[in-house]
Amino acid sequence: MSSEARDWVWEHSTSRGTARLVLLSIADRVADRQCIAWASLASLSERTNASRSTVRDALDRLLAAGELEQLDDLTGPQRSTVYRLPATAEVLADAALQDEADHAAPATDAHAEPDVTLRVSALRRYGIRPREVPDSPARSQNPAGPESGTSQRKPARRPPGNRHPGVPETGPQNRSEPKVNRRYSSSGTPVTPADEWQVDPAAHAWARENGHLDRLGEEGLRAADAKWRLHRADFKARRASAWAADWRSWIAREHAPRRPSPAALSGNGTGPTGGMTRAEAHTAALLAALDEPTGTE
Repeated sequence: MSSEARDWVWEHSTSRGTARLVLLSIADRVADRQCIAWASLASLSERTNASRSTVRDALDRLLAAGELEQLDDLTGPQRSTVYRLPATAEVLADAALQDEADHAAPATDAHAEPDVTLRVSALRRYGIRPREVPDSPARSQNPAGPESGTSQRKPARRPPGNRHPGVPETGPQNRSEPKVNRRYSSSGTPVTPADEWQVDPAAHAWARENGHLDRLGEEGLRAADAKWRLHRADFKARRASAWAADWRSWIAREHAPRRPSPAALSGNGTGPTGGMTRAEAHTAALLAALDEPTGTE
């Protein structure tokens, strides 16, 4: 019956975009003329290649338009939600009634209403069964239960806002937690500019444990940090973890401040001295030669 359900969606549904894809995904799982199908939010999100929030909004639009019903009295495999395509079920029931009338005796009532009562016993073979919940006064008013065919619409969505009184909507939940590196982007991810990112204890401990603090010294580490912030000033805001990784990479490459040795300044010696590389020694010698008086000043 899934082909008839899909045909109805293609030819008669007014849904558009993601809502249409969601409705087609549910129709594809219809098993019989009752047009009942089960689907989880995760499976609909995967099949439509949409986020869960987008799928929820699509389901709400379909429920509000009456093209989809959510049967809260029933549950599918792994506690999945059970849905019904009411218009398709009515079309198929009417077609079945017309077929019976064509093969029945002339005395048969041709104006009988199509039977759209749910038959839960026929759905058990597909893993759909009544939901096991404690009886309540509201349910006791309908002793027939799900066999009566009465479906329940999904409750309206709650309005946006803070649903937990007494809990701040923004900021850290622990009031003693400092608001460091906690600026948020449009997607809700905390981001901060490079000049506002602070070296946390973990980054400082990393520099000490890996020997960078001994190599650069406190003054050299501060100078390297200031140089890093200057070069990252025009970068877009990032997450604190991204800045920390970039900062560590910068510190690991930063050279310790060194003063050229007298031998390098005078040009004596052929090898690197005073901890300087050969290239650094040659550069220091050239700078020293440029500073010497030539007698033509």
